[in-house]
Amino acid sequence: MSERKIKVLLAKPGLDGHDVGAKVVVHALLRAGFDVVYTGLRQTPEAIVKAARDVDADVIGLSILSGSHIPLCRRLRDLMFDHGLHDKLWIVGGNIPETDRMVLRQLGYRGIFPTGSRTDDIVAFIRENVR
Repeated sequence: MSERKIKVLLAKPGLDGHDVGAKVVVHALLRAGFDVVYTGLRQTPEAIVKAARDVDADVIGLSILSGSHIPLCRRLRDLMFDHGLHDKLWIVGGNIPETDRMVLRQLGYRGIFPTGSRTDDIVAFIRENVR
């Protein structure tokens, strides 16, 4: 009997139109053996939460380059609590200044991966933190 694959939903919330980095992460996660769903560009927080529930994601990952990471992550956190996704692993990556990382941790995002993070580090973090 094989071990169940970790299911990761990766989303691009807001009006950010750049997803090359997200696609690089998707491919790295697939190579690592994860089951990955990529929602594509310009997703609303509501659509992301619905997709996470629909696919029963273990990990909800956000890629945000627009600079709107704090309000988007706050809105998503509220929706994830409202829809029973509080026990999932939440991670975020993108253009995230050091000064904003503590705020994101306080919101419940356990993995924060600024632009330039190594995909091996993301893979290892997910493996170590999925329950």
